[in-house]
Amino acid sequence: MHYILVSFSHKNTDLTTREKLSFDKKTQVDILEKLTDCDCISEAIVLSTCNRLEVIANANNNTRSISKIFEVLNLFSGINKNELEGRADIFEDEGAVKHLFSVAAALESLVVGENQIIGQLKDGYNLAKENKFCGAKISRLIEFSFRCAAEIKSATNIGKNPVSVASAAVAQAKDALGSLEGYTAIVFGTGDMGVLTTKHLVGNGASVIMVGRDLANTEKIAAEISDKVRAEPYSNITNLINSHVLFFTATGAPVALITNDMIIERDFHRYWFDLAVPRDINIKENSRITVYEVDDLKAIVKKNMSLREDETSKAFKIVGEYTNNFYKWLETLSVDPIIKELRASAQNIAKVELEKAINKGYIPKEHEKAVSAILHNSFKAFLHKPTTAIKNIADKPEADYFIEVVKQMFNVEEDRIKLTSKENKEQEK
Repeated sequence: MHYILVSFSHKNTDLTTREKLSFDKKTQVDILEKLTDCDCISEAIVLSTCNRLEVIANANNNTRSISKIFEVLNLFSGINKNELEGRADIFEDEGAVKHLFSVAAALESLVVGENQIIGQLKDGYNLAKENKFCGAKISRLIEFSFRCAAEIKSATNIGKNPVSVASAAVAQAKDALGSLEGYTAIVFGTGDMGVLTTKHLVGNGASVIMVGRDLANTEKIAAEISDKVRAEPYSNITNLINSHVLFFTATGAPVALITNDMIIERDFHRYWFDLAVPRDINIKENSRITVYEVDDLKAIVKKNMSLREDETSKAFKIVGEYTNNFYKWLETLSVDPIIKELRASAQNIAKVELEKAINKGYIPKEHEKAVSAILHNSFKAFLHKPTTAIKNIADKPEADYFIEVVKQMFNVEEDRIKLTSKENKEQEK
């Protein structure tokens, strides 16, 4: 079986295309269902964020699986299959593992070191697992990616005081106005991006009015952040955007919520920041409104990248080490070598004990073959249920824990498993 990963991000795809490749949870489930209907893909997950779409699959045929992924994405995005193939970065096996570990560690993010991506990856993983599109093979990969990300976070400074898209937007607002002291900013959206933006605004001296669909929930979130933050209902959004200089929006809505018919001309300049993908703002050019989109913040992000080059190099080295360790670890999880080792261990113990019994005169030498056959049948019968259970659980997400327990209980050494696995492969050839 192989790991396949098809990637679209700010590195290879423009904002308009990324909007079409931004899928809600229901659509993600539909995509996973279509992918795993194919006999060449056994497991899959989708990571869909404002800046990337990653499709990760476990496959038995790389070429067919990659073609199937593009076919399904074409179906749900409406983007021509040839265009999708031309834009995507495609990773196979070790390359797929290395790329996923880099994504999980925020090394591939628009803002290197940002903290949101690991939570988004967990959400995608849990969605696939809950809907039974993800089994042991991808679970192993995802869980290892979390460990790699944690190691990078603790071993480098790449995540210390990270610059996020939200902080980059606030920094841009500060550059435009000189200072945010005395300003009241409107933040539309109460998700992670909206909360993070609000915190950065308050940290830079601004007051904030948060707007969300659910006023009670918005009031609760505002109260938890600061006494400089208050909530107003969604019904007031038109009045608010026409009364204040600063407006930040990150709602996650599937269509634009701020349109031309909502704009009232004012004699002051306004700065609007659309941090959503798909975009929340869809207005004609206006000389008194400057709209910044996610891709407009790349200059600040680039500066962040240059300051983190040394730490990024350390992080990629860790990714390489974890990729190698992942494949070594996989070798120890193959159930066939473990079963073979359990049977060999039982046979050796029976042989040693039989020799002891013969040497001590408990069993006549001429009965050795008969007793050996009885012992062989006994341990074979004893191990039948445990080995069947191991085989049955092999492709389930909980398999790794179960296998590790079996290895420890029976003192099965990893080096011996690797050797047995190698012997099996040579016999297959």
